[in-house]
Amino acid sequence: MSTENEGTAAPTPPAAPSAPPVPVAASSTSESASAAETGAAPSDGTPVQHPAHPTGTEPTQQIPAGPPAAPAAAPGYGQTPPGAQNPYGQAPQGQVPHEHAPAPAAHGAEGWPPPPPTVPAYGGDGGHGGGTWGAPQTAHGAPKPKGRGGLIAAVLVSALLAGGVGGGVGYWAAERGNDGSVSTTITASTPKDLKREPGSVAGLAAGSLPSVVTIEASAGDGEGGTGTGFVYDEEGHILTNNHVVASAANGGKLTATFSNGKKYDAEVVGRAQGYDVAVIKLKNAPAGLKPLPLGDSDKVAVGDSTIAIGAPFGLSNTVTTGIISAKNRPVASGDGSGGKNSYMSALQTDASINPGNSGGPLLDGRGAVIGINSAIQSAGNGGFGGGQAGSIGLGFAIPINQAKNVAQSLIKTGKPVYPIISVSVDLQAKVEGAKISEQGASANELVDPNGPAGKAGLKPGDIITQFGGKPIDSGPTLISEIWTYKPGDTVKLTYLRDGKPNTVDITLGSRVGDKP
Repeated sequence: MSTENEGTAAPTPPAAPSAPPVPVAASSTSESASAAETGAAPSDGTPVQHPAHPTGTEPTQQIPAGPPAAPAAAPGYGQTPPGAQNPYGQAPQGQVPHEHAPAPAAHGAEGWPPPPPTVPAYGGDGGHGGGTWGAPQTAHGAPKPKGRGGLIAAVLVSALLAGGVGGGVGYWAAERGNDGSVSTTITASTPKDLKREPGSVAGLAAGSLPSVVTIEASAGDGEGGTGTGFVYDEEGHILTNNHVVASAANGGKLTATFSNGKKYDAEVVGRAQGYDVAVIKLKNAPAGLKPLPLGDSDKVAVGDSTIAIGAPFGLSNTVTTGIISAKNRPVASGDGSGGKNSYMSALQTDASINPGNSGGPLLDGRGAVIGINSAIQSAGNGGFGGGQAGSIGLGFAIPINQAKNVAQSLIKTGKPVYPIISVSVDLQAKVEGAKISEQGASANELVDPNGPAGKAGLKPGDIITQFGGKPIDSGPTLISEIWTYKPGDTVKLTYLRDGKPNTVDITLGSRVGDKP
C-alpha cells in the first residue's frame, strides 16, 4: 500500500497467519497475559491456542520483520510506547529493522501480533466494539491505533474476511454444479461440419499444401540437405532454389515428398546459380498435379499479407505468416567468393523463414505465389539445427516475375539467360554507387567497347548511381537491378564522371549460362 501524494511507500504489514488465532477473552488474568507473551501455558491449565495449519500444507510465508518506526510524537505502527509489548519483535525504539532480518517469531513468541477481536474494528478508537488486530498495546493493555498502522491492520483484517467470503461463495457455486460435480469447466459446442473460410490462412494453407514438396538432395559422397519446392506445371516440373539441389546436380540423388507422404524420385532440369533458381522434374509424375497459381510480384505493396510454406530444419509442411516488410532489397548470397554469388532484388518479409524453407513458395493474401523463399539475415551463428542460425524476422524471397522468366528458360533450354551491360564492377569500392573497375585487366576487358555500356559511352572509373530510375548504392545493388530485366530491354542509366552526372539509354545484352 502506498500513498500517491506522499511519494513514499507505507510500511508493509505483517503476513497474516493461515488461520486467525483464537480470540482471548477480555477478562484474562495477568497470568494468562504473561503466558501468552512467553508461550507457556497458564498455571490454571488453560491451553494456549496456536495458529492452525492444515495437515500437509506449508504455513503462510512470513513477511520480513519490521516496518519503519513512526515519529516519536505519535506512537503508532512500528513504534511501542514505554512499558508496552512490541508486537513486531525487539528492535529498539526508533530503530528500523533491516529488510533482510529474520521473520517474526511464531505465535507464543515475541514477534506474533495479538489476536483479533471478535468483531474487527475499521478505524478509530473502539469502533465496532473493539481495537484493531495487530495494533500496538498501551501500558494498560488496551489497543490504541494511531496513524497509518491501525488503518493498514484494519484493511488486512477486512481483506482476510473478504477472502473468506469469496472462497465460500466459490465453494458454494462449485458444490452446486451439474450433478453435484465440483467442476465448473464449460465445453464449447462443436459444429457438425467445421469449415474454415477459403480466404483464411487455414483455408489458403489447406489449398496450397498439396502442391508443396519437401526436397531431399544428396551427392555421391553423402553430402546434401533438405529444402522445399512447389508444383510449377501439370507435367511435374518443380520450382525451387539452386542451392537446394546443387549437391545432387552431378550424379546425386534427388527426391520430392508431398504433404500426403508420397515420395517421388526427381532429376534436375536446369539451374541458374546467379539467380539461385532451379527446376527439377518428377520421375513418373502422378496424374492430377495442381500447380500453384502465380501472382504478380510487381504489384506487391509493403504491408501486404504473406504466407510462407516450407520444411524449416526438416519440419515438413510448416506454415508461417507475416507481411511484406520491404521491396527491391538488394541481396547477395552464396559462398562469398564473389564470382559465384547469387543476386536478387528481393521481397523482404517477416514471415518466419529458416534453413529448409529455401525454395518454398511465398504466398500473398489470395494464395498466389509472389516469391520463392531464398535467404535470411541472421543475428549470428548457432542455435537449433546443427549450428545453423535461425529466423530473426528478416527473410528474403526472389520475386516470382523474375523466377518465372528464369524457369521458362530452364525448361526450354536447360540453361539460364542473363541480361548484361558488359562491364566489370568493383564490388569492393567504397563509393555511393557502382564503380566500374579501373584495374585488373585491360580497358577493353573492363568495359567492352562493343557491349551495351561501351556503346553508351561508359568508361573505367565511372560511377553508376541510377538504373531504371532506382538509386544504386553498390555493385551488388546494380547487378540485382539489372537482373530484374530481360535481354533486349532499354533502360535509363545515370553515372558520374569527374563528379558530373550523365544520363544515357542502354539496351541490355545477354549471356547464356553461368560463369565457370
